[in-house]
Amino acid sequence: MAGKRISPHVLRHSTAMRLLHAGVDTIVIALWLGHESVVTTQICVHADLALNERALARTPIDATPGRYQPTDTIMAFLGDL
Repeated sequence: MAGKRISPHVLRHSTAMRLLHAGVDTIVIALWLGHESVVTTQICVHADLALNERALARTPIDATPGRYQPTDTIMAFLGDL
């Protein structure tokens, strides 16, 4: 840590991420950090892969995991656009 540069922004972002992981609502975090809009706080949510993985794990879907492969019909339609 001695060689790392820690700015006030890094401290704010780290605090926001810790609060998100603790389950604090984004509106509360936005108010606490003094964000003008909750949209600013949402950037942290989208950037957090662990939070996204937990949300996906709680989503009830009957699909096998894997990468989406479009059909030839869809590819032809997109090619014609």
